[in-house]
Amino acid sequence: MAEGAAVVSAESDGGGDLGTVEPERGVAPIKPQYLTTKEQFHEFLEAKGQEKPSQESKTVDPAGNDLAEPEAKRIRLEDGQTEDGQAEEAAEPGEQLQAQKRARGQNKCRPHVKPTHYDKNKLCPSLVQESAARCFYGDRCRFLHDVGHYLETKPADLGPSCVLFETFGRCPYGVTCRFAGAHLGPEGQNLVREGLVQAPPVRNGLDKALQQQLRKRKIHFKRAEQALRQLSRGPLPGPTPEATVPEGREAEGAPGQDNCDIQLAPQELDTVGPPSGPLRTCGPLTDEDVVRLRPHEKRRLDISGKLYLAPLTTCGNLPFRRICKRFGADVTCGEMAVCTNLLQGQTSEWALLKRHPCEDIFGVQLEGAFPDTMTKCAELLNRTIEVDFVDINVGCPIDLVFKKGGGCALMNRLAKFQQIVRGMNQVLDVPLTVKLRTGVQERVNLAHRLLPDLRDWGAALVTLHGRSREQRYTKLADWQYIEQCVAAARPMPLFGNGDVLSYEDANRALQTGVAGVMIARGALLKPWLFTEIKEQRHWDISSSERLDILRDFTHYGLEHWGSDTQGVEKTRRFLLEWLSFLCRYVPVGLLERLPQRINERPPYYLGRDYLETLMASQKATDWIRISEMLLGPVPPNFVFLPKHKANAYK
Repeated sequence: MAEGAAVVSAESDGGGDLGTVEPERGVAPIKPQYLTTKEQFHEFLEAKGQEKPSQESKTVDPAGNDLAEPEAKRIRLEDGQTEDGQAEEAAEPGEQLQAQKRARGQNKCRPHVKPTHYDKNKLCPSLVQESAARCFYGDRCRFLHDVGHYLETKPADLGPSCVLFETFGRCPYGVTCRFAGAHLGPEGQNLVREGLVQAPPVRNGLDKALQQQLRKRKIHFKRAEQALRQLSRGPLPGPTPEATVPEGREAEGAPGQDNCDIQLAPQELDTVGPPSGPLRTCGPLTDEDVVRLRPHEKRRLDISGKLYLAPLTTCGNLPFRRICKRFGADVTCGEMAVCTNLLQGQTSEWALLKRHPCEDIFGVQLEGAFPDTMTKCAELLNRTIEVDFVDINVGCPIDLVFKKGGGCALMNRLAKFQQIVRGMNQVLDVPLTVKLRTGVQERVNLAHRLLPDLRDWGAALVTLHGRSREQRYTKLADWQYIEQCVAAARPMPLFGNGDVLSYEDANRALQTGVAGVMIARGALLKPWLFTEIKEQRHWDISSSERLDILRDFTHYGLEHWGSDTQGVEKTRRFLLEWLSFLCRYVPVGLLERLPQRINERPPYYLGRDYLETLMASQKATDWIRISEMLLGPVPPNFVFLPKHKANAYK
C-alpha cells in the first residue's frame, strides 16, 4: 500500500467506520484501508509527483491560469459559473464578452490544436530520405535544405536509444528522429546496422497510383454496378443469386481501357501470403481468372469459440491491437472506416485498414448509408487489400452517422439495408459479417426480426451488442435478449457483446449459446483480459507491469506513426486516449469483492505504491505525466481532452 494510505483513510471524516459502511451503488467495492477523499488523493499525488510539493491540488502555469482543465472546457461552462457551480468574480467587459463567446457546430467545444508547429523549420523530405536526386521543387521548396541550421533549431532528443534503429537496424527518419543521437554518425550521416532484419511490411497500405485514380474517379466498378442493377429490379431470391456472376476477368484488363492501367493490389501482397481476391496476372488464362467463386466455394469464417477484439474507434489502432494479440486475442478488426472517404482515396481513412503480420485473423469494418457506395467500396477492398472478412457497422449510435442514415439507422431502413448486404456479398470473395445493436429505441427490440433476414441475405456471422442506440453505454447489456436472438439466428453463428470484464462474465455469456464473445471496453480497461479468460483466473497485475505494457505501446506507436516530432506526438495522443480508459481499472488486490464490474466506477483510493495511485487518477494532467515517463516532456501549449468525453462539454 502507498505510504500514508492507512493514515489518510483513518483521518478522513467520512462519517464513521469505513468498514461498516455499505458500498454505494454503482461504485466498485474497495477495501476500506485504501479509500481516501478527492482532496487527499490529489494532495498525495502532488506531494510525491512534483519536484516542489504544493498544498494545492490545482496546477497553475506561469501566467496564473488553471491548467487542471483545458481552455475549451472552461469557456463552455455556464455564464458566471465555475465547474463546481460557484459564482465567478466580476470580470472586465471585454473579458466577459470573450467568456460568453460560444463555439458553434458539432464538437466545436473540443480543443483541436492544429499542429502547425510541425511545418516550422521542417527539413526537406529529400534530405530526410537521403535521396541522391535534387529536390524536385528547387528554390520553390518551402522546407529547409540546411541540415546544420535544422539541427540548431531542433528540440533536444527524448532518449538515448531509437526503437526503429534497435529493432530494424535503420531509422528512416534520419536527423529528424527525436532519438537521432543513437544512429547519427560524427558528420550527421544516418547509420545502418548490417545484418538486422528489415521492418516487416504492414499490409493493406494505399498505393499512390491507386490514390490518384480514386481522386480522379477513373476506377470502374463493373461487378458492383452489375449487382446494383440487378438489385434495383426488385428483391432476389436466395442470399447470392447465380445471375450475379460477373464477366470474365480478362474484360477488366482489356486493351483500350485507360482506367485500369495500374495493379490495384499493393506490392507486398505477393510476399505475405495469398490475397483476399483474384489479382490480375500475366501469363496463360486460368479458370480462376474467368470463373467467379460460387457461394458454397466462398472462403468461410470459422471463429466459433474464439476471442474477438471489437473494432474500437480511435483506441482500436494497430499498436493497441498488437498489445491485445500478445495477451491472447484471436480475432481483430480495424477501426470503423467510412466508405465514401475510402472511395475518395483519403490517406487517413485508408490508414484504418492497415494490418500487422501478427494479426492472423483480421477484418475491416465499413460504415455507409447507401447501397451504391457500400457495394463499390466492397469491390475496391476485395481487389486491393488482404482481409479475412468485411464487417458492416449497424451499431454506431453517434448523431453524425445516425442522421445520415448509417449505423443504427439502417435497422429502420430495411430496403436499403437489404440492398447493402446483398450487394456487398455479391462482390466480395471473403465472408461478410454484420455488427448491430438490439434496436434504436430502448424498449423496442428489432434484432430478433432482422437476424433471419440477414441469414437469408448472405451474412456469414452477426455480432449483437446487448444495448439499444438510446442506451449508448448506460445500464447493463441485455444478455437474456441475446440468448433469444441466438435461436432466431440459427444456423448462422451469433457473437455476443457487452459488459465483459472478467472470465466469469465471459463464462456467463457463453452459457447463452452464443458462438463467441466480442470484447470492447473490457479490453480498453485491461487488455490482459484475454489472458484471464483463457487461463480462467484473476490477474493481480502490478503497476510496473502495467507501465511496461504502456511502454510497449509507445514502441509500437513509434514504429507505426514514426519517431519524428509528429510521430511522437501522435503516439502520445493515442496513449492519452487509452489512459482515459485505463484509469477506471481497479487492481484485484484492492477489491473487497471479485470481479470488478464494468458499470462500477472506482472511488478515490490510494494504491499499493505511488505509480498505482497515479494510474488511478482521472485528471488529464496526470495522464500527461505518465506519458512524459515514456515519451519525454510535452511540447509547449499542449492541450488534451479525450474524444469520448468531448460531447459532455457541448
